[in-house]
Amino acid sequence: MALSTPFLAIDLERMQANIARVAEAATARGIALRPHAKTHKTIEIGRMQVAAGAHGLTVATVGEAEVFTAAGLDDLFIAYPLWLDAGKAARLSALAARGASISIGVDSVEGVARLVHAGLAGRVSVRVEVDAGHHRSGCAPAAAGEVASAAVRAGVDVEGVFSFPGHSYAPEARERAARDEAEALTAAAASLRAAGIEPMVVSGGSTPSLAASLELDSPVNELRPGVTVFGDAQQWELGSAEPEDIALTCHATVVSHAGGRLVLDAGSKVLGPDRADWASGHGRLLDHPDARIVQLSEHHAVVELPGGSGELPALGTVVRVVPNHVCIAVNMVDELVVYDRGGDSEPAARWRVAARGRNA
Repeated sequence: MALSTPFLAIDLERMQANIARVAEAATARGIALRPHAKTHKTIEIGRMQVAAGAHGLTVATVGEAEVFTAAGLDDLFIAYPLWLDAGKAARLSALAARGASISIGVDSVEGVARLVHAGLAGRVSVRVEVDAGHHRSGCAPAAAGEVASAAVRAGVDVEGVFSFPGHSYAPEARERAARDEAEALTAAAASLRAAGIEPMVVSGGSTPSLAASLELDSPVNELRPGVTVFGDAQQWELGSAEPEDIALTCHATVVSHAGGRLVLDAGSKVLGPDRADWASGHGRLLDHPDARIVQLSEHHAVVELPGGSGELPALGTVVRVVPNHVCIAVNMVDELVVYDRGGDSEPAARWRVAARGRNA
């Protein structure tokens, strides 16, 4: 029996190829991988990444760390500067007591003091975040040694430094962002060494900047891509994923031809609402590369096919929609339907999105 649409589907063959390609490229450069699991939030995929050689996983929240630790994936980095309240501190302590290896981000002396006050010195490690040009969190690279020194004086293990080159998410910005990050992390590592602290981990990376980061001569010895596992419409448009790399799509049904356009039964509540100001639409169709989603409602998408693209797919046709931002789409659903190959009619498995909604 055909599944009712809309639902998110994985092409397993493509996903495994994506995992293997990134792992092989990193290994060839002697760089460790710590993929960002906030993209997939799924135990089965995390296990595949570790089996392919990942040195652990990156997560976004304590809640995600709890989910992956419970499944035995317990070498984890929470990649932002946590401001610890009593509840989060107790939860991190519980993870450490279970034997999990947890490191968290810090970007200020005050954040270090908060961690120490919470009783986590000796229980979790830290990495100092530096701003590489994205201008979100992160201290100035030259200040990394000061933050790290405060941690060492308080008995906190400092693994090294990290950054997120989020400004790579713009046209023609991938190579520049990778260079910015390499320069920032070089300065941050030097700042730690000047303070007498050897940075064992120098961690960076985003999906758009990944290829450029792998080519640079830099101190980076760990990369944390997330979206490489699936690809999405943003990566397609930025040139960091080809259509044949895209391993997750939303299966949606054509329900109307009103106005000479396609109307699909999938909207923002499954595709996610994200649209960067440079994006050409609210999403794309994998099998109709010139089509664009031009209007997005909660439960419907309106698709335009440019003139000359041929007849509209018939009413009732199931099409494969590529979400703009796959991380958001995955967090919208309870399960991912897995096909051995994209064209298979029967799913091989259904995987629960185990860390869905674990936002704190």
